[in-house]
Amino acid sequence: MPRTPSSPPAPLRGNRTAATPMAFVRAVALAYERYGADPRGALQQAQITPAELRRSEARVTAAQMEALCAFAMQELDDEALGWFSRRLPWGSYGMLCRASITSPTLGVALKRWCRHHRLLTDDLLLQLTVDGPLATITLEENRRFGALREFCLVTSLRYLHGFACWAVDSRIALRDARFPFAAPPHRDVYPVLFPGAVQFDAAQAGFSFDAQDLAMPLRRDERALQSMLQRALPLTVLPYRRDRLLARRVRELLRQDAARLGTADALAQALNLSVRSLHRQLKDEGVGLQALKDEVRRDQACELLLRTDRPVKQVAQAVGFDNDKSFARAFRQWTGKSPNAFRRGDA
Repeated sequence: MPRTPSSPPAPLRGNRTAATPMAFVRAVALAYERYGADPRGALQQAQITPAELRRSEARVTAAQMEALCAFAMQELDDEALGWFSRRLPWGSYGMLCRASITSPTLGVALKRWCRHHRLLTDDLLLQLTVDGPLATITLEENRRFGALREFCLVTSLRYLHGFACWAVDSRIALRDARFPFAAPPHRDVYPVLFPGAVQFDAAQAGFSFDAQDLAMPLRRDERALQSMLQRALPLTVLPYRRDRLLARRVRELLRQDAARLGTADALAQALNLSVRSLHRQLKDEGVGLQALKDEVRRDQACELLLRTDRPVKQVAQAVGFDNDKSFARAFRQWTGKSPNAFRRGDA
C-alpha cells in the first residue's frame, strides 16, 4: 500500500534561488497520473500551487523539489516515480548504496552500482567503461519512457554522480554530460546539475570523468550511510558542494606544511584527488595552483617581515626562495614594494 509521509516541513521558499524547472515537477505529477493517484498532497508538501504547475516557465527551489520527491516516492512507494515497468519500493536506492559502500575504491563502487541496478530493473541499464584516461557512465534505454524520459535520465545520472561524490567526499569533476534529446527550454539548468560541457542530441545519456578518479578510496562507512540516507535527495537535486571550498583546503595545507606539500602531486595525494582533477576543480573555482602558492608565500613573508627581525635573506629561504634577489622581485610583484620598504611601512 502507498505510504503517507509525515507533516509538512518548515517553509521551503525563503530567499533560496528557484532554479529547478517546472518540467521536472510536472514529471512527478505524471507519476501520480500513471498510478491513478492525486498529486495535491505532494504539491502542498512542496508548497507548489496548481497555478505555478501550469506555468511552463516557472521554477522551484531545490528544497521544494526535494520535498516533492520525498513525499511522492513514499506515497506512491516508487523511488523511480513511474519511470519503469514496475515500482521500485521505498529503500531500493538505499540498497544500491549499501551494496557499493564497502568497496575499496570508487571504480569498484561504480561497477557494483551498475551491476546491482540490473536487479532493480532492466528498463534502464547502467554501464561503466574505461578508455585510456577517460571513464564513462552510459545509460542504455530498453523501454520508451515517453514524457518521463528527460526526468528519468537526468535523475538516474544525478543519483550515481551524487553518491560517488559523497562516497569519496570530493566533487568528481565531469569532463562532459550527454543527453539523447534536443535541448529543452530550461537547458540553462543542466550546467548547474552537471558542471562541465553539456551535449544534447547525443546517441546515449551519460557522463565522462578522469579515469584516475576511479582509484580514489571510499571515505564513508555504514554509520555515515545511515545518516546520509535520511537526507539523500539533496545529492540528486544539486551537485555535491564540498569541494567548492577546495581552494581554502589547499591554502590550509600549504600553510601547514608547504615544504612537504608544495607540489601538485603531494597536494593531490593529501586531498585524495588525481592531479588532473585538482587542477580542474581549482579552475572551476576560478583560481590556479600557482596563484594559491604565491598567495600563501606572500602572506607568510609579510608576517615574518612585520613580526620578526629576521634578515630578508632568511625570510626568503623560509618561504621557499633560493635567494633574496628572486624573493625581492616576487615580493615587489605581490605588494608593489620591496621587502625592506614593506617592513619600514613606507607608503
